[in-house]
Amino acid sequence: MSEPHRVKVVAAPPALAIETSGLTKRYRRVTALSECSMVVPEGRICALIGPNGAGKTTLLRMLAGLAAPTAGTASVLGGTPRQDPAFLADIGFLAQEMPLYRRMSAADHIKIGAHLNSRWDGESARARLLGLDIPLGRAVGTLSGGQRAQVALALTLAKKPRVLLLDEPVAALDPLARRHFLGTLTSAVAETDGALTVVLSSHLIADIERVCDYLILLTRSQVQLAGDIEDLLAEHKVLIGPKKDTGALAATHTVVHTTTTARQSTLLVRVGGPLIDPAYEAADISLEELVLGYMGASAAPAYAGLTTVAEG
Repeated sequence: MSEPHRVKVVAAPPALAIETSGLTKRYRRVTALSECSMVVPEGRICALIGPNGAGKTTLLRMLAGLAAPTAGTASVLGGTPRQDPAFLADIGFLAQEMPLYRRMSAADHIKIGAHLNSRWDGESARARLLGLDIPLGRAVGTLSGGQRAQVALALTLAKKPRVLLLDEPVAALDPLARRHFLGTLTSAVAETDGALTVVLSSHLIADIERVCDYLILLTRSQVQLAGDIEDLLAEHKVLIGPKKDTGALAATHTVVHTTTTARQSTLLVRVGGPLIDPAYEAADISLEELVLGYMGASAAPAYAGLTTVAEG
């Protein structure tokens, strides 16, 4: 009796929330973003990291339809970013400045939002803020920085967006306020069961490790890394060995960054095959080592723009 024919099932590639190709933005003689090509699958929490001036805000503004590219293309949820109600209904954008009316209360903001957004969920915003013991009736200008950030996030989530773009929303917050903000964010993502994609710009590696599963690294206005964090970590190793020529190693692997002493070399390597040189001891890499390695390879001053020490 012959065995039944087995059909090989090939998993469909994940749907893409964001895709860019050659995306470039120039302001007169200054290039803010250059040849940016990357994807972000739906349902991910993506860290957008890089030093000041790397192009993070420019990228987020173009994805939100607030700035037009000089060259290249961007697609968000299958459409071109633009100032159009149909597109903007699916996009939540929160800048570091937290655009709130300081003399108005959170309750006032929730009422206004109902008139401006077709899918407004004011009850969820009220419940979220009450659950955090944030007074709805006080002027937001009298609230703490952490409380104002929570109000801004609750209002942005009340739009029920499918893509949420956050431009360094926790940069000015203390460690406890950052933790609460990120906890609210991850809970909101979990509630959507994969229907919400987040791009979070941050300098804080500890925060990224806490909540993000995808990474885009920008330096000098260009994408250096983009992909699943676990995959990127698995593809890289730290090699420690004698100070010697790395030409043979570079024939198989990508040597991203090298630091040397009088006798020893430490290399960040993107692995392209088996590591067979017995002179080197290979070790797994942390997210901090990965990010700083690429930033250091691009420009030494980039280190000054990143916080690597965990707080709180």
